[in-house]
Amino acid sequence: MWSKRGLLRASFAALLAAASVGASALAGSVETMTPGRLRVAVYDDFQPYSGGGKGIDVAIGRELAKRLGLEPEVIEYPADEDMNDDLRNMVWKGHYLGARPADVMLHVPVDQRLADRNEQVRIFGPYHLESLAVIRDPSRIPPVTGSAARALEVFTRERIGVEIASLADDFLLQVLNGRLRENVVHFRSVALAVEAMKAGEISAVMATRAEIEGAAGGTAGRFEIGPVSMPELRIQGWPLGMAVKADSTELADALSKAMMDIQRDGTLARIFQEHGITLQKP
Repeated sequence: MWSKRGLLRASFAALLAAASVGASALAGSVETMTPGRLRVAVYDDFQPYSGGGKGIDVAIGRELAKRLGLEPEVIEYPADEDMNDDLRNMVWKGHYLGARPADVMLHVPVDQRLADRNEQVRIFGPYHLESLAVIRDPSRIPPVTGSAARALEVFTRERIGVEIASLADDFLLQVLNGRLRENVVHFRSVALAVEAMKAGEISAVMATRAEIEGAAGGTAGRFEIGPVSMPELRIQGWPLGMAVKADSTELADALSKAMMDIQRDGTLARIFQEHGITLQKP
């Protein structure tokens, strides 16, 4: 005669066994470049997402491999001229310097226009909504809200930092017919821009929210972080997902399921929290 507790214990054991069998079966059903391993492409020197074997995307890549019952092999690639080049180098062809492509690339904008231009890949599995933000010294800069004419007028007098050749850089140089150009200060990284703001050299920084939160760290309390949302900014946010070769259907399906699982059970939120970044659902 089964007791209620014994029945629950047996049921739980059966579920664990089924999950184990499922993971093994999944690992055996997907084809990867190296049997038993999942080669994951991430950007190098791109904190808080990746760089030096650490970051959000590195942790996600390892977790995806684990859910598929595969060993993770996370490879950091340098960014090329644009996303089309990155997809070629990291996913479907390989880098011209000799680095072979990966099974899956992370941090890919889930955008139909990008997908249409890259028929060699399949883009899917959004896991985070990236957006622009401003971190500012509230004693010098009021909240950045409203139209560009209202929100950014203060930067005709105050200096704002950006990472060179970034979306924020392009936007601030062009908006208001170029009136802000003299006060847009360029840095090699968001982290350097935030350090300059802390030193009082500039009064604000515009960049992606994740990069700002990562660079500000525990000192963000001295400053205020807010979204950039104005009619003149055509891109309000963009979902980040994955890319595999166009014909890797089984691998894409397996990765989609694994990503949904880590979203559902809270693992994805925990990864972002451990890196001090706010997860924004796509």
